Amino acid sequence: MFLILGIIAILATFCNLYLYKIGKDYKLAMAMGLLFTALTLVAIHSMISNWVKVKDWAALLDVVPTMAIALWILTIISILLNVTPILLELKRR
Repeated sequence: MFLILGIIAILATFCNLYLYKIGKDYKLAMAMGLLFTALTLVAIHSMISNWVKVKDWAALLDVVPTMAIALWILTIISILLNVTPILLELKRR
């Protein structure tokens, strides 16, 4: 599930940037990009919670340390890319 939500978040982010580039209203796409980024994080947290419930320590030890770093980096990139049009508009004014 988190993979599907992540792909939708990436598509919404690129749609946001494209709409800004062609001069259309991009705010809905920006909101969708941030929304699906948040839903992706919640889905991953849910998956990890299920691993804890079934005491799958091997999965936790293998995946969580690397995933935590990747999620921080990807979330920061998503936020920056989605907010870029607003920052560019503020700079233009």
